[in-house]
Formats: sequence, C-alpha cells, structure tokens
Amino acid sequence: MTFDLHVDGERWRRHLDAVAASTPGLVPVVKGNGYGLGRDVLAAEATRLGLGSISVGTYAEVPQALADFGGDVLVLSPYRSFLPDVVLDDRVIHTLGRVEDVTALAATAPGARVVLEGETSMARHGFDRHELAAAVAELGDLVLEGFAIHLPMAGANLEEAEGWAAALETSRVDTSVLYVSHLVPSELSMLRERRPNLEVRPRIGTSLWLGDLGALDVRAVVLDVHGISRGERIGYRQRPVPREGHLLVVAGGTSHGLGLEAPRAQTGVMQRGKTLAKGGLEAAGLSLSPFRVAGRQRWFAEPPHMQASMVLLPASVPPPAVGDTVGVAVRFTTTTFDRIVID
Repeated sequence: MTFDLHVDGERWRRHLDAVAASTPGLVPVVKGNGYGLGRDVLAAEATRLGLGSISVGTYAEVPQALADFGGDVLVLSPYRSFLPDVVLDDRVIHTLGRVEDVTALAATAPGARVVLEGETSMARHGFDRHELAAAVAELGDLVLEGFAIHLPMAGANLEEAEGWAAALETSRVDTSVLYVSHLVPSELSMLRERRPNLEVRPRIGTSLWLGDLGALDVRAVVLDVHGISRGERIGYRQRPVPREGHLLVVAGGTSHGLGLEAPRAQTGVMQRGKTLAKGGLEAAGLSLSPFRVAGRQRWFAEPPHMQASMVLLPASVPPPAVGDTVGVAVRFTTTTFDRIVID
C-alpha cells in the first residue's frame, strides 16, 4: 500500500525561487512535519536557495537542522531553563521572552546568540514593552542578534508591526534587526519604507513551501474494490450500506493523519452553517472523506483505519481498478506520506 505525495519539482522550485528573490532577509520556517514535505527536504531547498539561516519550531528539531543545513538555526519556541533538550551551539539562535530566562541563559551559556521577542496581540510569548529595559540589563555576555515579533494570522498586521518597530527604535535594545512572522508582501514593503533603519527579516513557512499547491499532488493506491448492495453490513462496525455501489479500500488512514482534524476558526455565517451541516451529517454516521473519484470527494464507509480507508462509491460512477490511484485533499501540516516523490 502507498499513500504518496508527488511534487512537480520544476514548478515547485520556480515558486520557491520567486519568493526568495522578492523577499530580502528571508528566513524559511522548517518545523513540524516539514509542511508535509519533510524537514530534510526543506533544509536542502534552503541551502539551494543560498540562504544563511532557517528557523525551527522547537529544540527537539535543532539537531536534525544542524545536520541538514550549514547556516544558522533560529529556534522559534522560547528558551526555558527547565527544558531537557536545549542545544547550545554556535549556530543556534535562542528566543527569549522573559527576564528570568535572560538571566538563566546568560549564567548558563555566556556568549550564546539570542533574539528578544515582544508579546504581540497573539498573547503567546514575549516581553511587554515595559520589560525591555529589564531584559537588556540582564543580557550580560549574550550576543543579541535581533528582535522578533510573531503576529496573528487574521491579517492587517502592519499597524501592530509598526508599533513594535517604533518601540524597538526608541528602546535600549541594541539591534536594528527585526524578525517578523505573518506579514504579507505589501505590508513588508511598507514597513521597510517607513522604517528604513531597520533590517526586516520575514520568517515564512506556509506561503513559501505551500504557496503553489498546484505543484503538489497527493495520490492513494486503490487496494481493493468490492460490489455492495443496499443494506449490506460492512467494516469493523458492521454498518449497513445506504445504497448500491462499490466499496473502495484505499491506502491512507489515521497513521497518515487522515480523520484527525485540527480545529478551524469560524469567521463567517457561511462557515458556521457548513460546520453545523457537517456536524449533522456526522451525527447520522456520514463523513466526507478526502479521497476524490471522478472529480468529487466521496463518503467514508466508516472512520478511517490505521493505514487504509473504506470509501463508498455510488453505482452511477465506474470504480477505479485495483492498483489505480485516486486523488486526496489533505491538510499538509498534519499529514504523513509513505513516499514523497519530487519529479
């Protein structure tokens, strides 16, 4: 069985090249499952692009990043003295967001490279603006590489970014490097125009690696095809089939991330309506699968198994043959593939 990601390498790299060429100071984000492509693949692409630094999510990801990439590695998660996997290396840049952590790292690893992070409206990590002077006072022999802000993904972040840029320029934080997350290209351009004394370095993940989804094609192999009759009981749960047709057994299950759905923000009436409708269908035992046959997503016969899924196909649709592949609509950041093939 195989559940694969096929990448049109030429098209994908053309997009990466365009983003890199139009984004001065780019710091690619290489974290988690590597946006579905694998962190090793992304690190190799950052090297090909000639970039000097990447960012990872956690200290657990640092050793692989240091092995796969020859430049600097910025850790997005903040340093904490109690973490068991902190990596102290000349190429690692630590993020600090509490005064006590500045004090602890300065005592433990004088000379370590750091960025200070401001607490934005994300309200996740970072210093309040009034804490910056205290943080600077505790730096000791730590090497300050920049200041960072991690902004929300709701859009219209320029005003908040400008506020932090102004705070940085009038503070005692002795750096002109500003790392930013979640500013769109137009906002980056305007921030640079309005703050010409700052070196703005965008940390970009999704719009870099997944910015051209047309270059990515997820395919699942059909492992078996069975004719089924209305009322016939199938699967682990022996539910009756709602109508005549075919049962497809296809590669891809919970171990690949299928059926494991991350919460999504509901920002409009239409989205809320769709969520309510989906909830009603699931309550009735119907759940739409990510597998596409004849141009449409098809219903799960039952919840996906660990490595395969059972999908219902109506009698009006000719079934694929065993060994054929079907398309799959996935959320790349939560999906693991059997193979990643870059053509």
